[in-house]
Amino acid sequence: MAAAVFRPPIFHPLPKPAPVRRAMATASFSAAPATVDCASTSPRLRKLPVLLFDVMDTLVRDPFYNDVPSFFQMSMKELLAEKHPTAWVEFEKGLIDENELARKFFKDGRPLDLEGLKRCMIRGYSYVDGIEALLQSLKHKNYEVHAFTNYPIWYMMIEEKLRLSKYLSWTFCSCLIGKRKPAPDCYAEVLHHLGVEPSSCIFVDDRMTNVEAAKDAGMIGLHFRNADALKQDLISLGIEIAISEKA
Repeated sequence: MAAAVFRPPIFHPLPKPAPVRRAMATASFSAAPATVDCASTSPRLRKLPVLLFDVMDTLVRDPFYNDVPSFFQMSMKELLAEKHPTAWVEFEKGLIDENELARKFFKDGRPLDLEGLKRCMIRGYSYVDGIEALLQSLKHKNYEVHAFTNYPIWYMMIEEKLRLSKYLSWTFCSCLIGKRKPAPDCYAEVLHHLGVEPSSCIFVDDRMTNVEAAKDAGMIGLHFRNADALKQDLISLGIEIAISEKA
């Protein structure tokens, strides 16, 4: 646990959002949620630290590990053996669109029910227990909060179902920045965009490899276990948590 405690600084509300760069996708969703132009925020007025959250299995349940194998009527072991080794990563980085994903998903080239898979994913998205109330609290205290996540253009399906942008900006989604955690240049890109010292960033992720990479970049890294533990970790770092409210 980091020893530094953040003192309540002077702050102002988040700056007006700037348009999101479009990823290579053909999915027909409503307009993508906007990201925050961090460079326009005066350091003297900015509330620190900036909070960076992984999304899947940190904020939102990931359907891949249970729902998707059932959709294909396979075990997870079978699915991992039969799917293409790099197609999903390419999709997450915005290098291919969803139609190319469908063509490449299985190594043997068998057809993929793309729309059925998307419906399966959407059904499986839900907030991790206790997380929405915590996000609501951080919003109430005017913290600057960003998603920093490995996910394809289908993040828009999460947004349409859960409206995560009520609480954060989808600024650092891998399909938008073309980089994935835990690559060091991914963290460097985030810090360059934010324009703050690494020690002014708190990064939360359920995967320890990503947390360790954040620490290597100079950020404060927190390993997500559950919402209650995360709340206590944040409080120990001096983060103001509002009294529990209904999200």
